[in-house]
Amino acid sequence: MKKVSLDDVLNLNYEFVENKIKDFLTEVLRSTGAKGYVIGLSGGVDSSVSVTLAAKAVGRDKVLALIMPDHEVTPQEDINDAKILAETLGLKVQIVDITPIIKTFISSIPIYENEEVDRLPIGNLRVRTRMCLLYYYANKYNYLVLGTTDRSEWYIGYFTKYGDGAVDVEPIIVLYKSQVRRLGLHLGLPEKLAMKPSSPRMWPGHTAEGELGISYNDIDLVLYSIHDLNLSPEEVPEATGLSREIVEKVLRLERSSLHKRNPPLQPSLEVVKEAMKREGS
Repeated sequence: MKKVSLDDVLNLNYEFVENKIKDFLTEVLRSTGAKGYVIGLSGGVDSSVSVTLAAKAVGRDKVLALIMPDHEVTPQEDINDAKILAETLGLKVQIVDITPIIKTFISSIPIYENEEVDRLPIGNLRVRTRMCLLYYYANKYNYLVLGTTDRSEWYIGYFTKYGDGAVDVEPIIVLYKSQVRRLGLHLGLPEKLAMKPSSPRMWPGHTAEGELGISYNDIDLVLYSIHDLNLSPEEVPEATGLSREIVEKVLRLERSSLHKRNPPLQPSLEVVKEAMKREGS
């Protein structure tokens, strides 16, 4: 069996990818009549690549960057990285401190106990608060909310439902995380930023790979083997050299997050049709 490595995943014409995504972003504004894009700029690689593509595609005057730290969990380094990139690109920037918003939520929720016990729901609340602010600005200026989810995160469900998963446009969802990093280098992002460990910063010290217990390089290799090479799960360990446990873990993440990629569950319309028949009988 042919061996598969991360080099195979990274083997793209990044100039071609850049131009296609920029064309896509330009066409979306043209076809929708929206005046620009608003994006949550976190100082991480995904938002940095997305905002750079948007600025190059439609012009810096049509891109608004929101930097939305919660000082309980957001490292100053991330804030600084976001500010520097926005300044380098010449973007319009708004900084909205969500710390008091989250504290108000916490003080208003009767069942809240503490940051450790409620780590996950409060973490997701931080992400959904940012979504609300993004749509406030989008509504105010007739902008579209620009998403930052990559293909790896999409497949394994590593995004917050109705949080960073609630956007209008997803420019990098066609690229695995490792490909996004390489595209970032192609776009001229500093290596420190392109290779920064990913984290949604939902709680103090939070990192994506720390929570997942698996590296994105391994995740990408499994997903690429399954979705692009059409290998069976049984073939992936031999082709990639990854353990069966890693392959099974990635596939479990994908299966368990299916609800995030699908519309809300709903009863069949046949229920209503049958009720109408019964009413008329």
